[in-house]
Amino acid sequence: MKKTLFVLLLSLLVVTAYVHAENGYDLWLRYKKIEDPTYLNLYRKSIAGIHINAISPTLLVAKKELEMGLSGLLGAPIKEVGAQTDNALIAGTPSSSPVIKSFLEKEKIKTGQEGFAIYSQTINNKKLILIAAETDLGVLYGVFHFLKLLQSHQSIQSLSTISIPKIQRRILNHWDNLNRSVERGYAGISIWNWHTLPDYIDKRYIDYARANASIGINGTVLTNVNASSLVLTDPYLEKVKALADVFRPYGIRVYLTAKFSAPVEIGRLKTADPLNPEVIEWWKHLCDKIYKMIPDFGGFLIKANSEGQPGPQGYGRTHADGANMFADILAPHGGIVMWRAFVYDARVQRRGEHFEEGKKDVAGESIASADRFKQAYLEFKPLDGKFKENVLIQVKNGPIDFQPREPFSPLFGAMPNTQLMAEFQITQEYLGQATHLVYQAPLYKECLDADTYAYGRGSTVAKITDGSLKKHKISAIAGVANIGNDINWTGHLFGQANWYAFGRLAWDHTLSSETIAEEWIRQTFGNNPKVLQPIQQIMMASREAAVNYMTPLGLHHIMGTGHHYGPAPWVENAGRADWNPVYYHKADKKGLGFDRTATGSDALSQYAPEVRKQWENMKTCNIEYILWFHHVPWNYTLSTGRSLWDELCFRYYSGADTVKWMQDIWTTVKAYIDEERYNHVRQLLNIQHKEAKWWRNACLLYFQTFSELPIPSHYEAPDKTLEYYKSLRFPHAPGINGNL
Repeated sequence: MKKTLFVLLLSLLVVTAYVHAENGYDLWLRYKKIEDPTYLNLYRKSIAGIHINAISPTLLVAKKELEMGLSGLLGAPIKEVGAQTDNALIAGTPSSSPVIKSFLEKEKIKTGQEGFAIYSQTINNKKLILIAAETDLGVLYGVFHFLKLLQSHQSIQSLSTISIPKIQRRILNHWDNLNRSVERGYAGISIWNWHTLPDYIDKRYIDYARANASIGINGTVLTNVNASSLVLTDPYLEKVKALADVFRPYGIRVYLTAKFSAPVEIGRLKTADPLNPEVIEWWKHLCDKIYKMIPDFGGFLIKANSEGQPGPQGYGRTHADGANMFADILAPHGGIVMWRAFVYDARVQRRGEHFEEGKKDVAGESIASADRFKQAYLEFKPLDGKFKENVLIQVKNGPIDFQPREPFSPLFGAMPNTQLMAEFQITQEYLGQATHLVYQAPLYKECLDADTYAYGRGSTVAKITDGSLKKHKISAIAGVANIGNDINWTGHLFGQANWYAFGRLAWDHTLSSETIAEEWIRQTFGNNPKVLQPIQQIMMASREAAVNYMTPLGLHHIMGTGHHYGPAPWVENAGRADWNPVYYHKADKKGLGFDRTATGSDALSQYAPEVRKQWENMKTCNIEYILWFHHVPWNYTLSTGRSLWDELCFRYYSGADTVKWMQDIWTTVKAYIDEERYNHVRQLLNIQHKEAKWWRNACLLYFQTFSELPIPSHYEAPDKTLEYYKSLRFPHAPGINGNL
């Protein structure tokens, strides 16, 4: 009997521990009871109850979120009260609340389609907090913002906030495949269980919608840019409809990737020529069907004529011909076309091949002297002004491929008559994947705040993206999702911060990286300064550390080929020249780096004169970009006073040392956060430090074979040989298309 009782008590303890465990699933929407009695009492006194007339599905979810959030934060169920109750919180629109209608009219506040206002008001001698918006969705966004104020211990005594998104369409791009593998995904398999849809709606779909709405994301592309035509067939469209129905109350539209060859693959046509009437009619019929099922369908994301994907160039047509065909079909429904500018011609010189002198590629450039850096500009610049008004050209933040640091893509300053949308990568394909803590807000800000000078000083990438600079009608921004079915959604707990940061910057790109980090920490770990300050320090140092131990001074694309895991600057046997790291670093006995000045590929000519002038001279070029644009001699003295070789050593060692510092700082928060999340991050930081040293040692030993210079003696010597690092193989590294 005693043994049975002991087992029962032990079971209860285990269950209790599991229930109270902090596994990261709740993201930044934890709604734990406020521990600080000063704030708890203040909030309880200020909020006697809530009043929301839930006359729509969106207002209903806003009400439920407010009830759940306030009940959790205040430690007691929240009451429904009348609109004339003292200290009531009233949320609504002019259509749902006379109080809100009167307030907006009196104050002459305009919030637009998605904005909101949160004000403290005294009406009929009653103290009220108003969450007001012109639309139901604006109310929902306002509710999430208000709950964030409480989570972050902000004052709610004299509220006067108006918040309106700067970019209209704020979209996650999922690279999820129909077999549930995720290309470049490091957090498990896809959260979309296509096999059980449409009849089984996983609670995770609802929580996914809540999380995105809480940071203002209003669109999701469900499928991989390397598209499967199968998703456009009737059985899968029924599944897509089921997800769209779940997301709609949260203001989230679904989008799909469209494979250009779908009319041939599933439509039994003999061609996918975008000017062929039969092809046009086939796509029109499909779109009519989709909009009948999903009236708020967002449109298509299309990858064409890139990395082997079919496209209009296969029929002698242009990107504009292809994009405009879709635009004409989607326009009556209000849909948009997001046409990716990530292109490079399949005829770029391959290893060991030689082309006839003077032979030109599709962009008119000599193939033998091609630089992939230039491809997007060469193909799209001549098409400026030829795209329909519901087409957006989706441009990666940099000219190559989501590297730890890239200069902004020259396309951002090259197409004044075309709507451009920036594409960022939230998933850490080139940033240590889900084992490295790398806070990416500084990376996003570096691009968004970059001045293209294309239309005068202040022509930032952010102002081009939000459409304000050239007064474009549609604005959009995209982030490649890092979400999977891991219990904490993103694999690494701090991957959540990158999802959060993308959403916040998509809403307001003027926010600072520090502000966003503080918001996330307060909602995720609490408000204790002994937690907040050290974690913020770690986050703000993490991206520069990763750049230093991976690709300092402008090195780029020297990761392992295929899986992109770990260093492999020596690889030169990939199927294409521009898949080889040696193509990008150009190391030789003289020096290191890719000459993109007029004496090299002349990629710098694609930038405005002010930018070009700074970067074309080694003496004035930002040291962070110097190897992007110059082949620098090993003994050249940089602005730091060190030679290139010594600076390279300094950067690689300081990057790894910073990770060791991050580990030490993390130990200081152990007493203030839960054990489960503490150990999760601690173990991953151990991996990150080990891999940072791997990167450092492998790269320096390899580049040393060219520089023939010693690693300064005050540094720890590499503990393995270059041959050892070259021998490493990772046949089952995560994130490759098709790997489960």
